[in-house]
Amino acid sequence: MNLHIKNIALLSMKEEQPLMENTNIYIEGDTITYIGEINPDIKVDRVIDGTKKIAMPGLINAHTHLGMSLLRNYADDVPLFDWLSKHIWPVESKLSAEDVYWASLLSMIEMIYSGTTTFCDMYFFMDEVAKATEEVGIRGVLTRGIIEESDAEINKEKLRDTRKLYNTWHNKAEGRIKIMVGPHAPYTCSPSYLKEVVDLAKELNTGIHIHVSETKKEVEESFQKHGKSPVKHLKGIGVFDVPTIAAHCVHVSDEDIEILKEMKVSPVYNPTSNAKLASGFAPVEKMIKKGINVALGTDGPASNNNLNMFEEIHFAATINKALNENALSVPAFEALKMATINGARALLWEREIGTIEVGKKADVILIDLNKPHLHPKNDLISALAYSVQGSDVDTVIVNGKVIMEKREIKTVDVERVYYEVEKRAQNLIRGQIS
Repeated sequence: MNLHIKNIALLSMKEEQPLMENTNIYIEGDTITYIGEINPDIKVDRVIDGTKKIAMPGLINAHTHLGMSLLRNYADDVPLFDWLSKHIWPVESKLSAEDVYWASLLSMIEMIYSGTTTFCDMYFFMDEVAKATEEVGIRGVLTRGIIEESDAEINKEKLRDTRKLYNTWHNKAEGRIKIMVGPHAPYTCSPSYLKEVVDLAKELNTGIHIHVSETKKEVEESFQKHGKSPVKHLKGIGVFDVPTIAAHCVHVSDEDIEILKEMKVSPVYNPTSNAKLASGFAPVEKMIKKGINVALGTDGPASNNNLNMFEEIHFAATINKALNENALSVPAFEALKMATINGARALLWEREIGTIEVGKKADVILIDLNKPHLHPKNDLISALAYSVQGSDVDTVIVNGKVIMEKREIKTVDVERVYYEVEKRAQNLIRGQIS
């Protein structure tokens, strides 16, 4: 289907001309083919009126755990390691493939409602996440979470699972699904196992998605065990020899930051989750000034406790100003870059998504500007970072297909998903509490 979005303000996220006040976007199939004045020579099947709206690239959530939505608001106000070991992991051990399927559908619904069109997920039963991704019409990088166990055969099976996931799903669903390798963290995978993970990533010619330096405890234990920081440890093993998405990077030294720059690692800032779990805040201003590609994520819906990337943009653009006592720290456009083009670079998708320009895939969201908190329209870039709410997203287009219009999701039975996740969550949590 060919679409014409008319009379629309546009935040393209292109550095040279980020904002256009009144323009037209033409989409042919899955690709943006023209931006500018009305072009009567382009034949279209549908016209979408963009009056009083702004178009921008779909948001990119560069680190999350979608299947954890069943555990939302279950174990809050608990330190990270207690949260994981005493609450989350015991329940996760009882999750079924169907649980993860329905939980992932719920998370995707939430992301679409708040303007996210692409995500990077780490969890298990990833075939179910892939099925949900294909059905909903969203775009995703899927990584099977790998935690080393005492059984060598189980560890080999996890690597085989990843290879099978790649062979089954990579570039499938009209190219909307990519597969990377997902070792959980340097404290849950030994150096020898991480080397096997790196070998697999090289074999598959794909990237790695891993948690890095999330807490002070993790960093302290790395020095005790390896005599170096997690960042330096991972470099030494060769993890950063392949493209790496490094979730968190909260407790990183100046030396670590230099390594991240040298190895072209993409840290993912998760400010809300880091705040809630009292982990601290990544020194993103230092990273940005070094030219490091900092992306943005929500983390999982059990630690955030939502997947609203506009909330994350707002937090990313404000909290570091207070931390650094500098009102210039992480300006609005920089926070928006984290959630769009920087995320695309981290996910190795920057040639296709992350900006709105001719030749790229049509991943576009339309935001309703006719809201009290968006008047007056003094600065639309500031409005998008500081004022827009996820609920202001009116229309979502992914790969040229309209998957939400006027707040109605068209690809999934939302009420059925709500019913299923409530039933499944009650069964899981009731068993854990009792």
